Amino acid sequence: MPNYKRLGKSGGKIRKSADSPETANGGGPDGSGGGRTDGDGRRSAFARALKSDPGRRDRDKATRENALARPREEIQLAYRPDRVKKYLTRYTGDFIFDEFSDAYLKKAKLTEFMQGVPVPLRKEDRESFMSENGLAVRIIGENMARVIGVDPAFKHAGAYMKFLERVMGKRSCEMFAKEGRREAVNEEYDPALIHFRAGLVMEPTDMACMYGYARTCRALYERSDDADYIGDFKAEAFEYFELLTEIHPRYAYGWYYLGYMYLNMGLYQKAHLAWDSFLPLPRNNAKDRREIRNRMKQIQVPMQIEKGYNAVLAGRWIDGVNILEPFTESAYKEWWPLWYYLGEGYLNTGRREQAKEAFTEALRFNASHIDSMRELIGIYETEGDAAMVKKYSNKIDLVSK
Repeated sequence: MPNYKRLGKSGGKIRKSADSPETANGGGPDGSGGGRTDGDGRRSAFARALKSDPGRRDRDKATRENALARPREEIQLAYRPDRVKKYLTRYTGDFIFDEFSDAYLKKAKLTEFMQGVPVPLRKEDRESFMSENGLAVRIIGENMARVIGVDPAFKHAGAYMKFLERVMGKRSCEMFAKEGRREAVNEEYDPALIHFRAGLVMEPTDMACMYGYARTCRALYERSDDADYIGDFKAEAFEYFELLTEIHPRYAYGWYYLGYMYLNMGLYQKAHLAWDSFLPLPRNNAKDRREIRNRMKQIQVPMQIEKGYNAVLAGRWIDGVNILEPFTESAYKEWWPLWYYLGEGYLNTGRREQAKEAFTEALRFNASHIDSMRELIGIYETEGDAAMVKKYSNKIDLVSK
């Protein structure tokens, strides 16, 4: 496979002749074939688990069909809001585009869908493309995969998909997943991302590509310190782990990583539910099961605090206060959300002084929490304390800059 990290610069226009063979090296890319696999090498085990229980396979098929009934804007990269494309466009900037000759299209039986369609070529492809033997179509196919992996909504993506099916058969997703996994293991994350995206263009619900794409997005945001980049890739990873568990509910590691996504968002009850779905599934690793059981024990108290937050958010102020108050003398007393939601509970039950103290404590542990400042401004306005109103108004201005 070509290396994405270095693309050649564009050159003159070139054309493949009708006398060139359709391929110089066979119908598929080097290294194709072998068993289907996901990012952890567990896909074959997943398939075997389903084969062992036909009833389970039917139930999962029904779940998958229900998921596929969702709008295409939710499951197809070409129609979803694309957060990732802008970070990948540089990988196609050096492509040049040409077309197959009419004679070649006729000879190769490609006229129906490739007539007038530009073919992406790299600098190093030009000489072969112009030669008597021509350029192996597996390389042209890889170039097309790269283009649609970067931009799933590319104008000629439909024609490229047909070409890839002609070149690679029905195994294109498997091949892209395999190559993406190899690159991800080598920490070549951008190329891996492009391969997984190309696979998802070909088959939006392919399990290996969905899993690989979500894992690669996760790896990328964990390496970055850019807030916008982190936000884009974290949102993409989260949505694809959720989608993976809906479409392939029997695949354990979708639930494993979704649980961690929820945990990092402070959604402890959802994390617990996701991990509860992970534990009984077949073929998960014993070490991972022990890890998750320990995690589930560790979040028992945060789950109770979250229950208090939710009671406050639902307007059950007294219930929320009763749940949260005991934790102010616990190991979690420095959690600023504990004090903020407790302040909301106090404020809405007429306990203004206690609310003031709670919001002040929230700011002690999170000095830039604007909502706590706004609540304090409201309290001090009611009390006619202009100095404190000015103090917190100035702080909001400073934090917001």
